[in-house]
Amino acid sequence: MSKSFEKYQKRRLRSSYISVVISISLVLFLLGVLGLLVLNTKRVSDYFKESAAITLFLKNEVSQDKILNLQVSIDEEPFTRSTTFISKEEAAEMYKEENGEDFMEFLGYNPLENSIDIYLKADYVTPEKMEEIEKKYKENQFVSSISYDKPLIDLLTQNVRRISLFILLFCALASLVVVVLINSSIRLSVYSKRFTIKTMQLVGATKRFIRRPFIWKSIKLGMVGALVAIAGLIGLLVYLDKMFPAFGMMDDRVMLAGLFGTVFLAGIVLTWLSSYLATQRFLNLRTDELYY
Repeated sequence: MSKSFEKYQKRRLRSSYISVVISISLVLFLLGVLGLLVLNTKRVSDYFKESAAITLFLKNEVSQDKILNLQVSIDEEPFTRSTTFISKEEAAEMYKEENGEDFMEFLGYNPLENSIDIYLKADYVTPEKMEEIEKKYKENQFVSSISYDKPLIDLLTQNVRRISLFILLFCALASLVVVVLINSSIRLSVYSKRFTIKTMQLVGATKRFIRRPFIWKSIKLGMVGALVAIAGLIGLLVYLDKMFPAFGMMDDRVMLAGLFGTVFLAGIVLTWLSSYLATQRFLNLRTDELYY
């Protein structure tokens, strides 16, 4: 009878540990996903910003040598990420492919102009800085006009600020939820041993001596949960990198190592803190309060 009861207790204890590990790993996985979101917000916003271009339309009389010199000088500017020269013939062909009409058959000539698309570095894609660049090249003798999508730039800048603020607020709320969930899981685990804690206290064991095995067990569970969460994050990163290779989410290995280290450390610290608080609570209870 006693052996079967011991087996039952061991199974119950094992299932309790497994549930705690699952809870911790899920919560830490969520924390890691939030970390990835925060760390990649700028990368994603930079990707969209750097797809915006300023187009310089060039006068027809400008020779190819002068166009090449102008393009080289633009490439040397600190705001330039890359430039693309599009001849008037290429522009006409692109228009024909997009619209399915050959306007040159109706007009008898090509009214389009040669152009240079300037793709800017992300830090320069703001309404103020793009207006400065526009003003700079409006004064150039080879440039007939300048075009870029001003409403899109304004919208992009505003949305990046709003999204960044939303992510910060969401992370603050999620961090609080993470602490509460881990604390609840550890408290449930310690609650099942409240009579053991009180018995040890009654026979003269010090609070530190009683806490030590509970805290060490919780830390080990936190480490296991953190490793499971890190494995899940690696799987998620591999999937996202295949789906969105342009974002290069796995390129910064130092950043990812820091994130994984933070998740692992969070698993240790949060379980230690939760276990300490939970055992402290039951150590301070009177014997008759253990039944409530």
